[in-house]
Amino acid sequence: MQTVLIVIHLLIVLALIGVVLLQRSEGGLGLGGGSSSAGGFMTGRGQANALSRATAILATLFFMTSLGLGILAHRGSAPRSIFDQNGPVSGAPAENQPAGSQGGGVLDQLQRMQQPATPVTPTAPAAPAQPQVPQSR
Repeated sequence: MQTVLIVIHLLIVLALIGVVLLQRSEGGLGLGGGSSSAGGFMTGRGQANALSRATAILATLFFMTSLGLGILAHRGSAPRSIFDQNGPVSGAPAENQPAGSQGGGVLDQLQRMQQPATPVTPTAPAAPAQPQVPQSR
């Protein structure tokens, strides 16, 4: 779905660029070179009305596809809330729960998540397989 919308969006962008470049500029060179020849593609008011209307329609379609792409991107990577976790419901007070239970409120769950795993006690290095040779100093 998103790929199709991107392709449509790019086609609209290319058409919008083309329509804007076809419009007659007020004083610059533009696509027509600044000349006002009578044998142009369209003349006078008809050209201004058609190209202005096409520009407005393409601009509206551009904004709609941009919003659609933004919404699709937001749905794909929505952040997760800690309230959406499938944990035990903390309906009972804390003193009624057993000592080893994993219940508790949101703050208790956050504290458990932030606490490091069981601390590892350093063990003594293993004895070398061969005796070490004394070093001279």
